[in-house]
Amino acid sequence: MKKIKAVVIKLSEKSVFFRNIVRKIVGAIRKIRYKLNTLGEKVDNKVIIFCSFDGKSYSCSPKAIYEYMIQHEKYKEFKFVWAFKEVEKYSFLKANRNTIIVKINSREYQKYLAISKYWIFNYKIPDYLYPKKNQVFIQCWHGTPLKRLGCDLLHFDNVLNTIKEMKKRYKVEASKFTYFLSPSKFASEKFISAWNLSEIGKENIIIEKGYPRNDFLFNYTQEDVQKIKKKLGIENDNRKIILYAPTYRSNQHDAEIGYTYKEEIDFEQLKEKIGKDYIILFRAHYFVANNFDFEKYKGFVFDVSKADDINELYIISDLLITDYSSVFFDYANLKRPIIFYMYDLEHYRDKSNGFYINLDELPGKIVTTQSKLEEEIQKIDQNNIYNEKYKEFNNKYNYLDDGHATERVVKECIIVD
Repeated sequence: MKKIKAVVIKLSEKSVFFRNIVRKIVGAIRKIRYKLNTLGEKVDNKVIIFCSFDGKSYSCSPKAIYEYMIQHEKYKEFKFVWAFKEVEKYSFLKANRNTIIVKINSREYQKYLAISKYWIFNYKIPDYLYPKKNQVFIQCWHGTPLKRLGCDLLHFDNVLNTIKEMKKRYKVEASKFTYFLSPSKFASEKFISAWNLSEIGKENIIIEKGYPRNDFLFNYTQEDVQKIKKKLGIENDNRKIILYAPTYRSNQHDAEIGYTYKEEIDFEQLKEKIGKDYIILFRAHYFVANNFDFEKYKGFVFDVSKADDINELYIISDLLITDYSSVFFDYANLKRPIIFYMYDLEHYRDKSNGFYINLDELPGKIVTTQSKLEEEIQKIDQNNIYNEKYKEFNNKYNYLDDGHATERVVKECIIVD
């Protein structure tokens, strides 16, 4: 089956017509199967289903909302369902109040989709899944957008989607939303345009209350920091920590495994330059499927791509290096240094997604070569990090993040009889 799937994907990369035919057939089969598997299931007002990044992790705003609700007696009658790809990995959640774990895309998962009053997800769900009229779909999303999305794309170099296809998929999903969470006026405007919400009369579904997932960045303790370092095996390392979190490239794809990422840093050279003072935590985008072998950089580069919650990596890091990922918006709440390593800036700006904001606003230096990157890392302590430009950035994009966003969102979106 894997070989057949790989062949189909390769053909889909080459032919838009073939790709659309396959998607229609597969979508129709999945839709029929879902309806048959959930026939007769009635919605229960006290059941909520959560899923982050297509079942790949226990993280982000769904996690924040869930943990808030299980800690408050007001929601003691609710049943909480979590969907994961690796259910055994998250069996510890069963110890929590009224919590059930299911395997994503299983029949049991589909059953709980059908009966749950609330769907709380942070990613684009499959086209064949539609909530019923009396269900509430809360789209948490997973970041303030730097790069253009959906209906706002001007150019795109994705190997599996044209601009037309991507816009159509965003419009299909927009019809499903009951609420869409937003951390700022800027993000609200972009979400409305990217999903074309005004055209379908849904511009008022935006819940502009801050990001629940960012509450942790205001409420964590030093005990949390030590626990996370111990979990990663770096609790006794006194060197500073760099979190390197690049996004994926939509034109880097392998038919057999999915999106891939080509390392664009010479870690050997970087180790020679900064290895005495720093260690690097490498965090790949959740789309990226290839594995990374950092054995020859052991003790300097740690692959944390499979770590569930990036918030844990934020709070132990002294410096963030990224490119076009939205991680820097969240990290900026910590008021720590950020460097933007945009080695393919012209291509990404002019041929790939493009950007919503002027890059002059970014709260850190932009570098396009490794030598400049090394230079900026080495002089980072000499700079006035939290300067006026950085403050203006937070005042524009993070002003609603204050450690209490989850409470505001839950009170707005979840009805308790």
